[in-house]
Amino acid sequence: MIERLKSIEARYLEIDQELMNPEVTTNIKKTLELNKEQASLREAYNAYQEYKKLISDIEESKELVKDPEIGEFAREELKVSEERLAELEKEMEIILLPKDPNDGKNVVVEIRGAAGGDEANIFAGDLYRMYTKYAEKQGWRYEVVDAVDSEAGGYSQIEFLVKGDSVYSKLKYESGAHRVQRVPETETQGRVHTSTATVLVMPEAEEVDVEINPNDLRIDIYRSGGHGGQGVNTTDSAVRITHLPTGIVAQCQNERSQIQNKEKCMQMIRTRLYEYELRKHEEELGNERKNKIGTGDRSEKIRTYNYPQNRVTDHRIGFTTKQLDRVMEGALDEIIDALIHEDQQRKLKGEE
Repeated sequence: MIERLKSIEARYLEIDQELMNPEVTTNIKKTLELNKEQASLREAYNAYQEYKKLISDIEESKELVKDPEIGEFAREELKVSEERLAELEKEMEIILLPKDPNDGKNVVVEIRGAAGGDEANIFAGDLYRMYTKYAEKQGWRYEVVDAVDSEAGGYSQIEFLVKGDSVYSKLKYESGAHRVQRVPETETQGRVHTSTATVLVMPEAEEVDVEINPNDLRIDIYRSGGHGGQGVNTTDSAVRITHLPTGIVAQCQNERSQIQNKEKCMQMIRTRLYEYELRKHEEELGNERKNKIGTGDRSEKIRTYNYPQNRVTDHRIGFTTKQLDRVMEGALDEIIDALIHEDQQRKLKGEE
């Protein structure tokens, strides 16, 4: 572990030197790459600096314990430093775990109403609101790419981008089937119904992540409908792009111009193809995915939202909170922190 930290420290300081090189500072792309790499090393670098200082403090305190005048004080300092060192060593184990290369990316989230008709679509709308409230609490930005409204409320399908700091590292755990148990507004007998909505979280792909042959794309232009205010149904601005080899489709109608919709649509095609390749790679690895949290299939039931009991249960880790009302207002931190912790513990045990 210490050898790895030494090599991280060396690379971190090497980047410092590179960033002072005039040839590098005039190259914006290179500067951004180096800043990004250094940022990914910073947590481990800082932990190692604290580790070295603690080792030095412990050695000094051990010497001072022998001093009759300050020996008692030195013993107290030694105890505090040794306790912190034990904590830090555990923290460093987690810091040095292999990082998901997509953790720093923005995401595209797709939510669909599934089993339960109108109630499922209403719940899909509730989930969309929950995630956007959570995004606001995190200081992230979000924008709708495409949405199909449901007559009863909510959405039969909605896709939106979430942009910010390390969005995928937190939202990647949300993919799967979400189940709601509650009395629908249309229920006259007061019976609790069970409905589901599915969530798919995809890391946003950059152009360098996916190579697309323009000849593999079919682009259809059509008239917008649903969202968009005064411009709806007046111009042929909506865009649908089909990637012919895979059959993957993306569409966008939320921007005012055809050019903007086409750009957003290409972004979605790249992201869907990137996610498709990731899934294909994981399937080739066979059972490796079985212990994973956060890359669940759309059909996998991951969480239940029980309104009568004000309860949310995440079935993957057996986590339950009796604060559903707060969760639906975007208070997802407790659940996501529990999922991250479980993920880290599984990796430490070598289960992934």
